[in-house]
Amino acid sequence: MEYDVVIVGAGPAGMTAGVFAARKGLKALIVGKDLGGQVSWTTDIENYMGFAEIDGQTLMERFQAQVKEHNLDEKLVGIRTLQKTGEGFHLETDTGEQLTAKTVIICSGKKPRTLDVPGEVEFRNRGVSYCSTCDAPLFRDAEVAVVGGGNSAVKAVLDLANYAKAVHLIYRRNELTADAVLMQRLEKLDKLTLHPGHTVVEIAGNKAVERLKLEEVATKKQKDLPVQGIFIEIGLIPNTEFVDSAVTRNDANEIQIDCHCQTNIPGLYAAGDVSSVPEKQIIIAAGEGAKAAIKVWEYLMETPEFAVKH
Repeated sequence: MEYDVVIVGAGPAGMTAGVFAARKGLKALIVGKDLGGQVSWTTDIENYMGFAEIDGQTLMERFQAQVKEHNLDEKLVGIRTLQKTGEGFHLETDTGEQLTAKTVIICSGKKPRTLDVPGEVEFRNRGVSYCSTCDAPLFRDAEVAVVGGGNSAVKAVLDLANYAKAVHLIYRRNELTADAVLMQRLEKLDKLTLHPGHTVVEIAGNKAVERLKLEEVATKKQKDLPVQGIFIEIGLIPNTEFVDSAVTRNDANEIQIDCHCQTNIPGLYAAGDVSSVPEKQIIIAAGEGAKAAIKVWEYLMETPEFAVKH
């Protein structure tokens, strides 16, 4: 079966693209490793319009229910390869299934860089977070830690300082690498403790995070740090490993798009966090997914054979 559009990714951008594609009468398939992506890792969300407060999993379930209403084809599997072939595209899934499509929208998102230390997986959503914008309000009057030395880590500290009673910033190097304007704001915080030259080697607790074990890089000496939350801000990795090398990326390895969500390859679009669009927020990803689907429809309508049928 050839699809009008295959949407790679089942997060906010992918599911929204699917709904808009279906509303345009396109034969569409949503294919992705998991439902919801990063959003499913998020606890309370307070900045998505229409909901004063909602957790990430519930929001994605609402998205999924709307997708189901449009009878879209869905496959919960990863994509191994994506290649341009003649007038369309060829995709192979992780299970070896072959897919063909006239167009493709890549909405595969990003995944956070992880510490890969004991306790990180066990306490995810129970004190371990990768998004201060999403979760900072949950740690009001708590003692928290941020791991990282760049802009994202410093921004997380500044965000958390509005809620937490104390913030610890842990970074491997002896100096921070954040922009000067952020550093100036950081220096004004009186509730911040710096831990330069340290790494986190363990996250521990009972039902939730209670403490971290830190190790000094130079001496290997270890110490315990009592905290109720840890925000891991060591960067995000775009999920682009399946994308052909001919697709243009930016310095962050995000797929470069124009204001129409179009890549450098005709018929190939991208939306959401995997793309070069500024700001990585759920509401922005959803809007970009909608826009990409509309632009796919406009692209296909330029094909006489397709336009006659629609």
